[in-house]
Amino acid sequence: MTRLLAVANQKGGVGKTTTAVNLAASLAAGEHRTLLVDLDPQGNAGSGLGVPRGTTPSIYDVIIGGARIADVRRPTELDFLQIVPAHRDLVGAEIELVGLPRREQRLRDAIAEVAAEYEVVLIDCPPSLGLLTVNALCAARTVLIPLQAEYYALEGLTELTRTVEAVRAELNPGLSVEGIVLTMFDPRNNLARQVESDVRQYFGERVLQTIIPRNVRLSESPSHGKPILLYDIQSRGCQSYLQLARELLERGDRQTLAAAG
Repeated sequence: MTRLLAVANQKGGVGKTTTAVNLAASLAAGEHRTLLVDLDPQGNAGSGLGVPRGTTPSIYDVIIGGARIADVRRPTELDFLQIVPAHRDLVGAEIELVGLPRREQRLRDAIAEVAAEYEVVLIDCPPSLGLLTVNALCAARTVLIPLQAEYYALEGLTELTRTVEAVRAELNPGLSVEGIVLTMFDPRNNLARQVESDVRQYFGERVLQTIIPRNVRLSESPSHGKPILLYDIQSRGCQSYLQLARELLERGDRQTLAAAG
């Protein structure tokens, strides 16, 4: 069964797109057929994989214009990874969606046409909790939450989990939280270590063991249009995302076995 995973956090600057891009690349490096859907109007997931901003057609044409993902997706430098790029027109999509039929399910309907071709579909959500993010949560089976270890982190996390619960209650009963991944982590920072302790105490096993460190090479790679895997495979950032991909795959395998048993 295809794993459908939304990468979401309404707070900007927490490593959401960095996580979506580099997790997708890491999965593809393991020869897992992966599709990354860029639902953020900033289009950074696409540009981080070498797709120029402003490329059309885009996911906007899919959810507003009725285009097919099969006609919009693009190849990347990694054989097992394809990208559906975003476009700045998505800024107005929140308003345009209001008057459309099945406004919350339009992304789910589109992904359903191609999902069987992939082992993993990742959706990079916008940094908000509007209709675009609701579309992503309706299309996904699980939500991965990147969380920067800082003072206001838990406050934003509580708001996001409330949204997940609301979508599960009204629109997508099978939706669950895949996990919380700590990003941009500096172990020398006392506050970061305290936030990690608080998050693990409160959310338990939902917090992934893999931690993404602050890493200069990881910050540089998007400006070269490459995931960290193709920019500096030896860097701590790259090795952390490869480990994150392994951890998520292992968790998925355990859940499948538990369901079967």
